[in-house]
Amino acid sequence: MNLSCVIIDDEPLAVNVVKNYVAQVKGLELKNSFNNAVDSLEYLQEHPADLLFLDIDMPVIDGYSFLKSLNYKPMVIVTTAHTEYAVKGYELEILDYLVKPIPFPRFLKAVNKAIKNHKESEKSAPPKDPADHIFVKINKKKMKKICLNEILVIESLKDYIKIITTSENFIVHQTLSSFTEGLPENDFLRIHRSYTISLDKVETVEGNSLEIAGKRYTIGRSYLNEAKEVILKTMV
Repeated sequence: MNLSCVIIDDEPLAVNVVKNYVAQVKGLELKNSFNNAVDSLEYLQEHPADLLFLDIDMPVIDGYSFLKSLNYKPMVIVTTAHTEYAVKGYELEILDYLVKPIPFPRFLKAVNKAIKNHKESEKSAPPKDPADHIFVKINKKKMKKICLNEILVIESLKDYIKIITTSENFIVHQTLSSFTEGLPENDFLRIHRSYTISLDKVETVEGNSLEIAGKRYTIGRSYLNEAKEVILKTMV
């Protein structure tokens, strides 16, 4: 499986250099690039990348502050013109630190380390047993068991989600992205920045929307093609 990567750097020339380097390395797949960390945040929350090529000295928010704000932990290769940030970077467990201008052999060495780590983590990951339920924390002390086959839709409420089931709804302090990652991918699908749905609960599909339990939900533009393909297969 290819290593998905994102470039975050406020220097267009530097972005182009890394893009060209990535294109030359088998096993890397560039998903997106951004010229500041703020613009990349929403994208990464919905599309977590395996590897970030991250500049440090950027406007609005610096690279390390941005890294601390992420709700997941990707591999990070720093790309910067400054040598003085290296120690702090390794304290944040970055994978490598590249100083501009970056020679391709040095870039390749860092990337090969990332590819090796990714392969080793995939091999060492324990096999996932199919589960028929999950436990969610519905208040400070109480954990609630929810059967997966009762879930209709999970709706994002910023830092919270609403889990809509066949019998009742639950508000949980968790992001939609992280919750969706823990669900069986063959049974649930993200269709919008605000919605993840249970595939076998879809009743109709029309245009850019679908119906579940008598309610219509919009399919986001960036999700539309994939969502229709997956949903229509399950409805055959």
